[in-house]
Amino acid sequence: MTTPDISMRRTVGACAALMVGALTLTACGGDANADNKDGKNGGSSRTARIVISAEDGSKNASINKTGVKVSGGRLTDVKMTVSGTGAAVPGVLSGDGKAWKPKERLERGTKYRISAKAEDGDGRKVAADSAFSTVSTANSFIGTYTPDGGATVGAGMPVSFTFDKAISAKKKVQSHITVRSSSGQKVVGHWFGAQRLDFRPEQYWKAGSKVTVRIGLDGVEGANGLYGVQDKTVTFTVGRSQVSTVDVATQTMTVVRDGKTVKTIPISSGSAENTTYNGQMVISEKFRQTRMNGATVGHGGEYDIADVPNAMRLTTSGTFIHGNYWYNRGNPPFGREGTSHGCVGLADERGAQGATAAKWFFDNSLVGDVVTVKNSPDKPVAPDNGLNGWNMPWSEWIAGSAV
Repeated sequence: MTTPDISMRRTVGACAALMVGALTLTACGGDANADNKDGKNGGSSRTARIVISAEDGSKNASINKTGVKVSGGRLTDVKMTVSGTGAAVPGVLSGDGKAWKPKERLERGTKYRISAKAEDGDGRKVAADSAFSTVSTANSFIGTYTPDGGATVGAGMPVSFTFDKAISAKKKVQSHITVRSSSGQKVVGHWFGAQRLDFRPEQYWKAGSKVTVRIGLDGVEGANGLYGVQDKTVTFTVGRSQVSTVDVATQTMTVVRDGKTVKTIPISSGSAENTTYNGQMVISEKFRQTRMNGATVGHGGEYDIADVPNAMRLTTSGTFIHGNYWYNRGNPPFGREGTSHGCVGLADERGAQGATAAKWFFDNSLVGDVVTVKNSPDKPVAPDNGLNGWNMPWSEWIAGSAV
């Protein structure tokens, strides 16, 4: 009888041990998998393969897209914790057991650990583990935008982004934001400097249209070493179209809604010393009552009124259309002369409760409605002073697009 070769037995034993080890492989590099040869039929089957999107040791993981996926099996357990504190991060497992993701968006500049286990159809197990950090605040940027999703706005409302850091890769950033309207209107972006990007069509939005804004900035490099973190879609509705025209020459305002005049209201524009801007101005904020202090807009201590009623902002620099309950103190009735510091005043009562012209206009106005001023001795309002890009010719607007 021939004695089996001892070296051959050792080789076979070593291979078998390697196979068993592969079936229970634990990987620290973000994924785990193993192959097995079936000796009976020469076929090949693959065990579960886990992939953690944030690689072990990575420093700029996404706060939106970090998660776990498995192929060739099902996830049996996923644990995510905040490194240092050990606080658990709740997650959601897909119905088929093939994907897991955090329930809420992760925090920027935070260290996390994910440990995942999976099993294939034959009961073979695999595990993976990753420790990583999400992108830091210093190395990321966010765009604050208006209008909010779900809002109903006036036909003049642009989509406006203000970024918290200067953007140098304007083309890349703009190309990852899309704005589409159900009306089919062409929408173009325009950069005002390095931190503001507005979108609008050539003419006001069509009444009743739905506008969808897709923000796909997660992981997009906006400047050297500066990455976006936003990944969301928002939709808003354009209400009826209302454009109100203030004629400084006659001290009146004509309100036109969906092409029909609904009201003409006496107003008080800016005085000869403090004139009102000309041009198309979009209502950007509404306050039933607000404080107006002249010192905040370069008028020194000339006025400080704590309870200005029915106030709606038209410019960033401080132009409002608002109720004026103090006008009649020695002044002629509304519609006779301009007495304000540049705002458009409407007759009102203190407390914003009476059935006044100012209250009617406030109640019948939307953020995004347009107030156009004409025949004022002042200059046209700057397109970036508020949401007032409509004062820029379309050719210039297109020229300011990076795409």
